[in-house]
Amino acid sequence: MLALLAVSRAIDAVTGFIGYHIRWLILAAVLVSTINAIIRKAFDISSNSWLELQWYLFGAVFMLAAAYALQRNAHVRIDVVSSHLSKRTREWIDLICHLVMLLPFVLVMIWLGWPFFWESYRDGEISSNAGGLMVWPSKLFVVAGFALLLLQVVSEVIKRIGYLTGTLAEPEPEPTHGLTPEDLGVHGGQPK
Repeated sequence: MLALLAVSRAIDAVTGFIGYHIRWLILAAVLVSTINAIIRKAFDISSNSWLELQWYLFGAVFMLAAAYALQRNAHVRIDVVSSHLSKRTREWIDLICHLVMLLPFVLVMIWLGWPFFWESYRDGEISSNAGGLMVWPSKLFVVAGFALLLLQVVSEVIKRIGYLTGTLAEPEPEPTHGLTPEDLGVHGGQPK
């Protein structure tokens, strides 16, 4: 189990690095959008490539940050139900859902996405819009995003097994928007 936990830490490090640094693409998308708007209004000039570049940057952020969201437990949950369950029960639910629902979905998306990307790359597919960009990078983001998500699913499964077997201690809750658990009135997982 210790070797698997080392693999999980390595996956988490890669996902964390990509997820943390991908945020700069949001700034790039905002800058591209701003420059495009200024040029369009000031000089009455526009290009579809600028619009598509904004789309590519947003798509890259969305796809490549999905694994980071899973790692940070920032994905959508039904807390109304799960908040009333014990921590151990929630870990079992996470483990089963990761294995039965998320893992098969991610594998299917990679299996379907690879030929979709490869055909576009091989054919040198270009946007049908006048002055558009190559299409294959956007399709590569789909495959890369799901590949990262696959790695993170593996890491999460390893961690859930570690938590359930007692090999891995539960991490302390992380600050929420700059607040510590004490600021939120939580001490040792229990309200004060």
